[in-house]
Order: sequence, then structure tokens, then C-alpha cells
Amino acid sequence: MTAQNQQFGKVGVLFGGRSAEREVSLMSGAGVLQALRSKGVDAHPFDPAERSLAELAAEKFDRVFIALHGRYGEDGTLQGALEQLGIPYTGPGVMASAIAMDKIMTKRIWLGHSLPTPRFLVLDSVDTPREELRQVPDVLGLPLMLKAPHEGSTIGIAKVAGYSEMQEGFALCAKYDDTVLAEEFIRGRELTVPVLGQGRNARALPVIEICAPDGNYDYQHKYFGDETKYLCPAPLDAALTQRVQELAVQAFNALGCRGWSRVDFMLRASDNEPLLLEINTSPGMTGHSLVPMSAKALGMSYETLCCEILQLAALDMTPSADWKPQSVGDIADEG
Repeated sequence: MTAQNQQFGKVGVLFGGRSAEREVSLMSGAGVLQALRSKGVDAHPFDPAERSLAELAAEKFDRVFIALHGRYGEDGTLQGALEQLGIPYTGPGVMASAIAMDKIMTKRIWLGHSLPTPRFLVLDSVDTPREELRQVPDVLGLPLMLKAPHEGSTIGIAKVAGYSEMQEGFALCAKYDDTVLAEEFIRGRELTVPVLGQGRNARALPVIEICAPDGNYDYQHKYFGDETKYLCPAPLDAALTQRVQELAVQAFNALGCRGWSRVDFMLRASDNEPLLLEINTSPGMTGHSLVPMSAKALGMSYETLCCEILQLAALDMTPSADWKPQSVGDIADEG
């Protein structure tokens, strides 16, 4: 065990959770837990779907590695609880996590920073009439994408190739969210870029190109199939590689992210223009995941990556010198 790993203290690995991405989170967390333990870190599993916040407080973790994906783990809610408990955590803070979890708000902020993203419309899941749905392709063209704006791992997403498919695609996405994001379809190459650090110290890792069968990078191809090919570093010229990496860092900083995230792009075929799709603030860490793949291209092992992410664990708000976290018993006594 290194001195640095001893300084991590007692570490909780938070995984599983209640979101639609629970299955993936269980795989991510198992990998992170094993990696940290292999480096001598005193790491312990914790599933918020099976244990309460009171139990989380009682564990007295010195810091936690968030390997949760989706709602209740990646959306700022858990981050807020950890702020209250005074437990440093990996990944962006409360506000950045909440914004990044919402694809619509993310795009609005990027546009406010003059960062490129595909054109889009916002549709109400309940009150959008059929006639309005049929007009969406007139604005965005065909094909187009429909997305549940608060889901990840390609859950709640539909590609619409014709007017007749709008209603079915909309119904699929509306099952997951109060709003549906209708987005211009970009023909081109799919890229993703991990970012580590914060502010001026944020750095982009090597770019990955995702080559899915028929361009269909769905849940099965993402996590369980072997047909998808990944090119890392992506075969781009030096100038374009630099532009994509710089955009990734700008997108990361525009949302106020820290720690780590992964930024997804489409590289438009007509002009090689990179367009921002979304940012993942608690990316997958499974055997098929992309952040470890990118780090490996730099010679960084999965285990070392996990330790580096854990090293970046922090709080949005630094407690005052005389503040001490309350135990669950203390809170109960006050009540």
C-alpha cells in the first residue's frame, strides 16, 4: 500500500442505485472496488438502493467514489446529500451534476458559451398534440433523434426516419421523462473524449471513435456485444484532434464540472465540424467502457485511473474549521 493510498482513508464505492442504469452501475462499481482494493485502498461497497443515507453517514467514509449512473446518483441529488454529510466525492458537484444530467439545459448553456451543438426542439411529454409532432421533421429534417433528456446509456432514445415513426418514437421517450428532446440527426463519425481535472488544470484524454454496426450504438452494443469497434486514439489529423479535445475541455468547464467526465460528439461528415451531444459526469467503468480505454492509450492502467479519479474527490463547499459531521444518533436526539 502506498502512502498516498493510506491517506485516502476509508473509501466507499457507491454503485447500483435505483436508476434505469442500475445493471451497468453494478458492473462499474464492481470493477472500481476491485481496482482500488488491488492498490491497497480500504474500499467498501455501498448500494444506495439497499441501504439508507443514515447508514451511509454511520459508515464514516473519508471519501466516496461515485460509480452510480443516471438518476439518484449522477443528477446532483446524492451529491447534495454528501455535501450535507461532509463526505468528499468523485465527479462534478451538485449544480454541475444536475445541469449535465439534463440534456436540454446542457445544450442551452453550451449555446450560451458559443459551443456547437445540433439544432433541437423541446416537446412536452403530455401536452404535445399529434399535429405538432408531425411538424417537428419540417423544422429539424429527417432522420431525427428523439431523446429522454434525463436518461443515459442510450435508454429512452429513438431514431425517427419518417413522419409515420414520430408518434411511436415520442411515446417511447415519453415513458422516461416529462419532456422529450427532438434533435437534428448528424451524419458522421461518433467521438468521445474523457476529461480529468478542474478549471485550468482540466485535461482531455485521447479521443475515441466509436464504430457501431450500422451506426447503432445502442444499450446492447454499448455494454454487452463485441461487434462495436473502438479506435483509440481516433484516426484524426493533429489539428482536428486538438480542436475536439479543446472543445471537450470547454464544454466541461462551461458546466462547472470537476473531477472527471466524458464528452460525446458527432463529427459532421459534410465539413468535419465537431458538434457536442452530451456530457456524462459519472461515466461507465465496465470492461467495455471508454474512459479506461482512453486512459490505457496514455499508458494508464485501470487501477491507476481509479486512484487518480479518487484523488480528485472533493466537496463544493469547504466546512468551517469548527464544523464536525453529526452522527445519526445526534440528529435523532435533536429531534
